[in-house]
Amino acid sequence: MGEREQVTPLAPVAGRQSSDEGASRHQKKRGRKCCAFTAAIVVILVTAIVAVRFTVFRVKDPIIKMNGVTVSRLELTNGTIPKPGVNISLIADVSVKNPNLASFKYSNTTTTLYYHGQMVGEARNGPGHARPRRTMRMNVSVDIITDRIMSNPSLNVDFISGLLSMNAYTRVPGRMKIVVVKRSIVVEMNCSMTLNITTQQIQTQECKQNVDY
Repeated sequence: MGEREQVTPLAPVAGRQSSDEGASRHQKKRGRKCCAFTAAIVVILVTAIVAVRFTVFRVKDPIIKMNGVTVSRLELTNGTIPKPGVNISLIADVSVKNPNLASFKYSNTTTTLYYHGQMVGEARNGPGHARPRRTMRMNVSVDIITDRIMSNPSLNVDFISGLLSMNAYTRVPGRMKIVVVKRSIVVEMNCSMTLNITTQQIQTQECKQNVDY
């Protein structure tokens, strides 16, 4: 009898397929973990940026305030009527409060005085800056043109009452830079005041502020 040929059995195919499927599932699982980790990092970064944007980088409104007004060079005729040709001076004590972490640099400031809608005086102050979280004070001197007041038809009624009603408008344009954020800011203040002719003092005063970016 001839010798029988020995046949070597092949490795089970199912075993190799099971091993390949296990490796594939492991790779997919690692991929999902990487995606989840990346997504978590992105969410954290976005949250941090938003938080910094609305805290550190947030520009708060500078606050302008008129602390008081004094009257000088008021010369009266017969103790009641301003002397023609002689200007009246109002000195306003104005403060600018900067609540931010960066300096507020402003250019020339303007203060305009109105009497019953007619411009009767104006003052300009030079540039300056309010340091971070500090309050800067300045004196603004406004010369009132008495001839314009004398020609106003409301003057007689006001002098009978002994009170002059005026409005003051102050404009402070400036700029602020917090790290990489630059903002142009205009602070405006409107004040209504009543001048007592006899005592030469401001009797009542009310101010409102507006900030434009």
